[in-house]
Amino acid sequence: MRLRPRSIRARDTLVAAVIAAIVFGITAVGVDFAVRSAVKAEILQQAQVEGRRASGGVRDGTLANPIPDDTNGRVRIQVVEPGGHVTNATPSARGEPPVSRLWPSSNLRVRDYTECHGDRPNRECFVIEAIRATTAPDSVVVYAASPLPAPLVNGLMEALLALAVLMLVGVVAWITWRVVGRTLGPVEAIRAQLAEISATDLSRRVPQPGGEDEIAQLARTANATLDRLERAVGRQRQFASDASHELRTPIAGLRANLEDASMHPEDNDLRAVVESALRDTDRLESIVTDLLLLARLGTGGTSVQERLDLAALAEAETARHPFTRRVTLALGRDVPVRGVRMQLVRLLGNLLDNAEGHADSAVVVAVSREGGAALLTVTDDGPGIAPADRERVFERFTRLDTARSRGAGGTGLGLAIAREIAHAHGGTLRIEDHGPGARFAMRLPLAVDRPDGSPGMREGRPR
Repeated sequence: MRLRPRSIRARDTLVAAVIAAIVFGITAVGVDFAVRSAVKAEILQQAQVEGRRASGGVRDGTLANPIPDDTNGRVRIQVVEPGGHVTNATPSARGEPPVSRLWPSSNLRVRDYTECHGDRPNRECFVIEAIRATTAPDSVVVYAASPLPAPLVNGLMEALLALAVLMLVGVVAWITWRVVGRTLGPVEAIRAQLAEISATDLSRRVPQPGGEDEIAQLARTANATLDRLERAVGRQRQFASDASHELRTPIAGLRANLEDASMHPEDNDLRAVVESALRDTDRLESIVTDLLLLARLGTGGTSVQERLDLAALAEAETARHPFTRRVTLALGRDVPVRGVRMQLVRLLGNLLDNAEGHADSAVVVAVSREGGAALLTVTDDGPGIAPADRERVFERFTRLDTARSRGAGGTGLGLAIAREIAHAHGGTLRIEDHGPGARFAMRLPLAVDRPDGSPGMREGRPR
């Protein structure tokens, strides 16, 4: 059996109510004790004044009979002999039995106490001062008794305090219920929106309240997660679409050649068929490899990064690349970055392949610092790229219907892979104005050493 409420709102309300009951209960007990103490002290003071006046009159023989009532009947005074016989009293106590049976001893002549008689609802309680007039064995005792107010005797004050505590607890519970409800309202809206979002519609976002509190941060985190999920699903769908689109042609060609060779072996050159099949297989392998790399980059792989000298990396890759054009290097020194070496080599290789394929006579590779970023540029002197097409070239399988498409025998994924690698390293890759030709500029955060000596990256995404 579950005793704990499921709702946070109900749990918070219950906790607040319990705490309020404890606090107000302790306060009520303190108020009850303070009121009783104050009232008893005031009543006892009146009884002491009247009782000691009567005791003095007994000792010097000046006490009137009956004893005059100087307190409007609030204090009852009786003079009682040994054996319990009342010899003198105020009008309000005449004919009444002794108010108390307690008999002070000769060595403790004055006693102050509270004594009650009868049962509820007719119960009466008195604050009494009992004074033994002398130390003689047959000395009389003077009793001065003042009744306690009825609310202190019949439990009315405790009942009122308990009712006040219950009302205050109810008010606290109601306020807590309303406040927590309003606080958790945005959370419920976020939950409802998330429940409605399905895999077929990831474009919707949860409502995002203003401010910087925890709920606002939760909404921003949820929306950021939905953004990443939408991009991941988009990449997955694009991967499936790209794979089905690009693999269909080489697979169809390979199948056609093999079926033709199988059906008409005497009319086909086996060597030519095998060479054609190998070319189609190489293209299939290249496309699959590039698609898998793009998928891995899009999921934020956990490849180990290391500190690299971007200039040295560019120099080594340029020297290894088989150029047919004139290559000029403009490499700065001390341009450290953090990254995955093989991925950055792949990025630079793709840029060099693109520049080699479209340059008329020369390619320029430059590395330098620019503010807080490392800048790598690869420039060719070819026909260039129109401003309207500078983002399209980074789309998958995009080839422009211009002179830049000549000789394009790749998969159409090289520049898309290069940009994904730059983004995976916290950088950017774009085409900048340059004439003639095209200039590809990659910016990565500079690697810096932290105060403790451990490697790090300069904060801020390159612009």
